[in-house]
Amino acid sequence: MKNPKPLGKLIAIGGNEDKGTYPNPRTKKKYYLNFFELGILKRVVLESGKADPRIEVVTTASMIPEEVGRIYVSSFAMLACHNVGVMDIRTPEDARQPEYVARLQAADVVMFSGGNQSRLTEMFGDTEFLRVLKQRYFEQPNFVIAGTSAGAMAMSHTMIKGGSVPDALMKGAVKMGTGLGLLDNVVIDSHFVKRGRFGRLIEAVARYPKLIGIGLGEDTGVLITEGHLLETIGSNLVIILDGHQLEHNNAAAARPGEAISIENMLLHVLVKGNLYDVNQREFYPNLKLRQQEAESLRITAGQDANEPTPASSY
Repeated sequence: MKNPKPLGKLIAIGGNEDKGTYPNPRTKKKYYLNFFELGILKRVVLESGKADPRIEVVTTASMIPEEVGRIYVSSFAMLACHNVGVMDIRTPEDARQPEYVARLQAADVVMFSGGNQSRLTEMFGDTEFLRVLKQRYFEQPNFVIAGTSAGAMAMSHTMIKGGSVPDALMKGAVKMGTGLGLLDNVVIDSHFVKRGRFGRLIEAVARYPKLIGIGLGEDTGVLITEGHLLETIGSNLVIILDGHQLEHNNAAAARPGEAISIENMLLHVLVKGNLYDVNQREFYPNLKLRQQEAESLRITAGQDANEPTPASSY
């Protein structure tokens, strides 16, 4: 049975180049959230429908959960949001604690930090926490699940676990796994432009051509409503890869380490305000044009239904 149309909202964010998720001992550590300044966190709050929503930040994916948690609390405070908690879930046993499920039930917004996306599935897979998260997403309007970097990549059912950028498009360079399963028709990559992950996402789509690839640039994200309509938010780019019309694709037949060849991969580049309908695989410059097109189709369908049936001739 096909999943019902979700009533909640997802906000997948491409992350930021240096916010402390992977500290490099050779460089000065910087802990900040650039996408706050660009209004993405403000949009997260706005989509909840409340001025001061209950926000729970899940730092499970991060290597520095305490530091990241403090950053989010202070950043949301700058938006006059003070009802913010941090779920410092580090083990599967933590994820099964009734306290966290109760806090999830009371939240208006759940924000997954960056880090290692595989940790999210390892900690939350087959738990009551994940069941409640999905139930609220599908059944409750204005319930917002946001995620940056790893938190965004883990939203889909089929997930990129990692992989070498230089070796991308050599079969097996990209490691795939199972995500949280909030979306079943896409695969998401983050830090997409600055880290040059085009080949990595192309390989993922070549291996799963029925999925739409979403490449999120830094300080950029997509608001996903009804489970399929994407609106670009932020200052950078979102890349969409569509493999539904591939004519040649040797991804299945190639041996590990062999080059992948593909023909007719469709690519869209989205900026702030652009929309993309995953189900229809359609690009729209803005919401107004999409609404006008939908209204035009509705009127045309109504006219066709009201036209009299031609009289039969004998």
